[in-house]
Amino acid sequence: MGTLRIHFDAEDLTRVTLADEPDPLWEMIFTRFRFRDRVRSLTFRPWFEEVREPARTAGMRRGAHVLDVLVPAGPYFPDFLTPYEGLRGLDSGLAALLRTPKRRLAAELRLLARHRTLPRWVRPIAEGNALALEHLGAALRDYHETAIAPFRELVGAAVDADRACRTRALLRGGVEGLFAGFAPLMRWSPPVLETEYVVDQDLVLGGRGLRLVPSYFCQRAPLTLADPELPPVLIYPIEQRHRWRPAVNRRAGLDALMGANRSAVLHALGRSATTTQLARMLGISATAASRHATALREAGLVDTRRDGNAVLHTLTRLGTALLQGSLPQGSTGGPAGADRHGGTENGGTENGGL
Repeated sequence: MGTLRIHFDAEDLTRVTLADEPDPLWEMIFTRFRFRDRVRSLTFRPWFEEVREPARTAGMRRGAHVLDVLVPAGPYFPDFLTPYEGLRGLDSGLAALLRTPKRRLAAELRLLARHRTLPRWVRPIAEGNALALEHLGAALRDYHETAIAPFRELVGAAVDADRACRTRALLRGGVEGLFAGFAPLMRWSPPVLETEYVVDQDLVLGGRGLRLVPSYFCQRAPLTLADPELPPVLIYPIEQRHRWRPAVNRRAGLDALMGANRSAVLHALGRSATTTQLARMLGISATAASRHATALREAGLVDTRRDGNAVLHTLTRLGTALLQGSLPQGSTGGPAGADRHGGTENGGTENGGL
């Protein structure tokens, strides 16, 4: 196991940004890694069981085959599969992928061929054949619509919760506080951010800054691009605790106690959220989200405070106890709990089909 070392200068520290959402192209790649895990995490099993339903597998099959060829187990996969534009959504990412210059396609697929034997259908892609690239884009879109899009609410809620924690760390301690909050996943030894990696690699930012991108399906270790000349990004796994779903039987009991809508708000606030994030997670208006949060605050279940231009809602100890089905200790009020190239991601034997 090696180490990724990301070198910052003073300008880089002023240009660290945190993405609002996962990158859909990276997420597709990570789902293939999850299919290859020898031991599957309990938090991914509900997703895995749903995507393995016969009605879904047909839509995934072509994209799964493409990804398993272009993103094999090993130390490398092509950067053109994860263009920076993917941070603006699937459409932008796929459009950028299809615009990849022929020279770059050829170079990156040549490098991939050093690590594995490629089938014949890859050659037209390497040559920049427009039809082959369109088929590639269509296969990836179909895969996304089956394997990721149906879980948008689940993924969005978990990522929003993680991002809220990262944002609070940034507000309290600046960039150093943000980096310190990633321990033990990453280690901040100014001016270098380190993490375990499949190979020893140094990424010198040189004033370009760094885009941190949360991922639901990434696990164990962050990943970055193979080419250090591309815009720097670091895709990191969200904390495992944010991926857990609430227990179904407890949720039903709270629904009966306080009504389905307010119960849903309480469960969503198991992960701190702003009013806007809460509305997005539950598919309700911001006004309705604010109204429900106010009612829960008046009942002593939620603490609300202004966070810049937003209003952040956090469960109190009493709210946490109610959500978890246990009696609170002490006070009933107050905030709760005041590969790339990656072998770590990409290793393992594929045992899941698809």
